[in-house]
Amino acid sequence: MAGYYHQEDLAHSRHGQNAPELWRKFSEWYGAVFAEGALSEREKSLIALAVAHAVQCPYCIDAYTQACLEKGSNLDQMTEAVHVASAIRGGATLVHGLQMRNAAAKVSM
Repeated sequence: MAGYYHQEDLAHSRHGQNAPELWRKFSEWYGAVFAEGALSEREKSLIALAVAHAVQCPYCIDAYTQACLEKGSNLDQMTEAVHVASAIRGGATLVHGLQMRNAAAKVSM
């Protein structure tokens, strides 16, 4: 069975098909965000790779795996970035257990 996500879709630029001006503005902003600044392009790619895993976007994972490698990151650094994202996501899940406790406390009153 073929997957839902297709790597070849990354090369297509149909996103602006029905709203070209909005796509142009997004593309300009996106490019500016990833330009060298206080953080290097390599650091930004590692952050993007970690976030891509946290939000579970296969397209972004593919794109930022490639970007990280092109910008000089190695598999150890990339793996560590993914672990950082996993720790934050897992920690956030556990901390939100406080919401459950608060809701349970209200019902138990």
